[in-house]
Amino acid sequence: MDTKYIFVTGGVVSSLGKGIISASIGKLLQARGYKITIQKFDPYINIDPGTLNPYEHGECYVTADGMETDLDLGHYERFTGIHTTRHNSITTGRIYKTVIDRERRGDYLGKTIQVVPHITDEIKRCMLREEDKEEQLDFVITEVGGTIGDIESAPFMEAIRQLRWQLGRDAVCVHLTYVPYLKAANELKTKPTQHSVKELQGMGIQPDILVLRTERHLDDSLRQKVASFCNVDLECVVQSEDLPSIYEVPVSMQRQGLDAAIMRKIGIPVGETPAMQPWCDFLERRKRATKEIKVALVGKYDLQDAYKSIIESLAHAGTYNDRKVKAVFVNSEGITHENVGELLSGMSGIVICPGFGQRGIEGKMIAAEHGRTHDIPTFGICLGMQMMVIEFARNVLGYKDANSMEFAMNADLKSSDSQVGACKSPTTHPVIDLMEEQKSITQMGGTMRLGLYECELVKGSRTYEAYGEKSFIKERHRHRYEFNNQYKDEFESHGMKCVGFNPAANLVEIVEIPDNLWYVGTQFHPEYSSTVLHPHPLFISFIKACIYGATEA
Repeated sequence: MDTKYIFVTGGVVSSLGKGIISASIGKLLQARGYKITIQKFDPYINIDPGTLNPYEHGECYVTADGMETDLDLGHYERFTGIHTTRHNSITTGRIYKTVIDRERRGDYLGKTIQVVPHITDEIKRCMLREEDKEEQLDFVITEVGGTIGDIESAPFMEAIRQLRWQLGRDAVCVHLTYVPYLKAANELKTKPTQHSVKELQGMGIQPDILVLRTERHLDDSLRQKVASFCNVDLECVVQSEDLPSIYEVPVSMQRQGLDAAIMRKIGIPVGETPAMQPWCDFLERRKRATKEIKVALVGKYDLQDAYKSIIESLAHAGTYNDRKVKAVFVNSEGITHENVGELLSGMSGIVICPGFGQRGIEGKMIAAEHGRTHDIPTFGICLGMQMMVIEFARNVLGYKDANSMEFAMNADLKSSDSQVGACKSPTTHPVIDLMEEQKSITQMGGTMRLGLYECELVKGSRTYEAYGEKSFIKERHRHRYEFNNQYKDEFESHGMKCVGFNPAANLVEIVEIPDNLWYVGTQFHPEYSSTVLHPHPLFISFIKACIYGATEA
């Protein structure tokens, strides 16, 4: 079978959930036995989200091959279990940079470079995945960021228009729109959807399938109205209602025949509806897990998208431990020695969140100390692990000026990502140091230690047991700074053990305090690897300890 292409666009407003719909389509097609991938095309000019502020863009998700990407790729992986790569995340910046680099090399032989055809041709080449032909795919799902009518989206829409004609029945357009409810009129309004489709048609694209985002159930007469005005078959108008969990969306889409409609449009026999039993079993277990435990997320970004993968990983682990995990954000900037007990009261566990920059780090260290001294299960991730190390050095080893070179080198700078290069440190105990290969780097984007690296676990450690007694694991990284091995023996003799090492560079990747119930810090990001059907073992172990600790208390 030739590869089929599905384009997912959005209209009316942003943040309707194109990523969840794209991931759901991928999951439904997988259930039918097809090999799929999902890619995100974002219209902003940044090369990638690696240098974007989380307040603007949410978390930066990292692929196994070290690409900093949009958080929607996390949804793709959590839903489908596929491993995305740099080919699954494309921005306008990357497109233009590729074209401009070719022009500078003389590849265009002196031609005038224009949006059409040069930019649109490069977009089409990426949409067809011409650089990634190693495996034969049955379906490529392409989500386009932004909203129809955005100026910056126009080249992407033109590329899709051309591909629709080029590919014929091998391409399908799914358009997600919003049907608002006006409380004063007690009516659901379809006019925004009609205008959105009209805008899309004005670009030369007729949507094959409409997904109507709604907070209230849409009856058949309303769906028929939309179908008639938008030139879409009634069976191809499905609704995406608010649901208790994003993981219920694939089942809802399947119930309405979204996958069947796609296959009919492409000309593939529909066949029987897959049972999706493992997925449904997860949902049933999730519904039964009503007993709640609270876990504090100690960080500085007061929005859930900044820690999206951590929140979802906690939810996965909660379900498989038959608990409902309530993640409670605690702003580290507001934590002091005087109020930490009150702020963390009632918490069964603490996650010291990742991040960059000096803002809020003292609060993270105070929270880490509270978790350590009160034997509350505590999980430090990336910068969170480094805060555990610094806190231990200050309060157990007695090095009051212990610090990370990230903060000691240029204390007056607010963005840590600009703090690269060697310079005199005011700390005499840099227990977290800049990696050697980072010291000559001046460019910020895509230059950290990124992607999948191997880690060797110390047998008998809590982490070793959590991973099912595996000696070697592979996890994803995103950082510039590492544990300073000069202090390893001193840390271990005082009770903080180094239990995970990169075998190639001997870098410390995991620390833990075995005398505590559960006190573990990882330099890597385990949250990137947790999926619905394969929750991450460290999160499973952490939540299990939270439950045990709460029971014992």
